[in-house]
Amino acid sequence: MKALVYEKAHDLDAFAIHQVEEPEPLPRPADVVVDVHAIGINPGETFFRRTQSAPPGHRILLGFEFAGVVVNAGEAVRYLKVGDRVFGTGDVTRDGAWAERVAVDHRVVAKLPDRLSFTDAASLPIGALTAWEALFRDVDELPGHVKRVLIIGGAGGVGSLATQLLKIKTDAFVIATASRPESKAWCQTMGADLVVDHSGDVEAQLRAANIAHVDMVLSTAKTAENIGWISPVLRPFGHLSSVDGAGGLDASALMAKAYSLHMEMVFSRLMHAYAPEAHSAILGAVSSYVGDGRLHPIATTKLVGLTPETMREAHAMVESGHMVGKAVITIR
Repeated sequence: MKALVYEKAHDLDAFAIHQVEEPEPLPRPADVVVDVHAIGINPGETFFRRTQSAPPGHRILLGFEFAGVVVNAGEAVRYLKVGDRVFGTGDVTRDGAWAERVAVDHRVVAKLPDRLSFTDAASLPIGALTAWEALFRDVDELPGHVKRVLIIGGAGGVGSLATQLLKIKTDAFVIATASRPESKAWCQTMGADLVVDHSGDVEAQLRAANIAHVDMVLSTAKTAENIGWISPVLRPFGHLSSVDGAGGLDASALMAKAYSLHMEMVFSRLMHAYAPEAHSAILGAVSSYVGDGRLHPIATTKLVGLTPETMREAHAMVESGHMVGKAVITIR
């Protein structure tokens, strides 16, 4: 089968992802093998490409979210069968979905509603799971007394789906940040009650809207850099949820207001064998929300063909810092 791989970490201007022929993946007992029809491209993948190299003599095959059709299943798989239309995440410890087929644990895969195309479906898994766990953790609801949520980076993949999930599952007032006219308009389309400009004085903008504080901040990027203005707008005993690793974060800035700090890493359940079936359940809920029209896919850029050229174009969009929604590559 055809796949896109690389050997050494590299920057965009030295793009070295190339196409190879790979053996067909064989399922483990709990795996399904999926004929990949579309893949979403994520900031995490561009980070891996820039920073992670393969051991000598090996290669890296990324691909963290996909949509397609089940073509094989291990003996421990019970609720999926050959022919099912599905979407899901890859596994950061295994070969990913930048290939014609991928083998993945069935507990991080869910069926698609008939109305959802493969291309649109591939825009959802990583962003939806990341947003869900960052907001609702492992109890599937917001922390107590959270009524106002501020989403930093409301136009990106995680921010777009976080806004929609909050409006579906809660009565929270959702504030999104965006700095350009097109990203502000997108946040409003996603359902944000208020959009503020994170390149300006956020505290002043909230005061102008008669908002003294927020109860929770979901930070999708530059958490450590933004902590100087996050701290004044987040109430004492509030919640800061970070999905960017929060490298360099000064925890002392959180102490004075007794904040709770939440970290989200979408592969944690699989990596630590901690109820990975929860991902299938979450994706099942997302599929249901799409099926009844309450949640909208976020594929704003649609490329065609599993080639180094389309992959480089998608990576350039993601790394530009101006991506609205999600870039998706349709394979077939």
